[in-house]
Amino acid sequence: MQHTQESSQTDRVRRHTPVNVLEAVDRRIEESVRFYSTQPDSVIQQRIEELDREWDIERRLEATASTAVVVTCALGMVVNKKWFLLTAIVGGFLFQHALQGWCPPIPAFRRLGARTRKEIDREKFALKALRGDFKDLPPRPEQAPEIAAQALQAAGA
Repeated sequence: MQHTQESSQTDRVRRHTPVNVLEAVDRRIEESVRFYSTQPDSVIQQRIEELDREWDIERRLEATASTAVVVTCALGMVVNKKWFLLTAIVGGFLFQHALQGWCPPIPAFRRLGARTRKEIDREKFALKALRGDFKDLPPRPEQAPEIAAQALQAAGA
């Protein structure tokens, strides 16, 4: 499941992620799908439930930033007003992320394995397809070439 230029263009976090990190994330998804392709449906279901609970990079950033704001505000009120500078920096990072899809903590989160919601959902969709969740859905005729190409890619052809 190599990352595509299209997905990098529509996903701001992926667009700002170094190629080697993108390749590692995509490789991890591919390895997971290959592993679970040999597992029973109950094991696949457990993995899908894990993916439903996995925090995406946006949630990690929000949790980390809000914690930093609360802590630095408390430190600013109790210890030294200079801590408010860190509160402002964190706010600036969040604003930068809102505008650009990138801020200084993002590369660290990515290197630690944080994935975007689309990356998590891509693995989940592939696992559901392995399990046969979509076998009764007829493809639309205009999608047939794309579905065939995806099936070949998923099969490692």
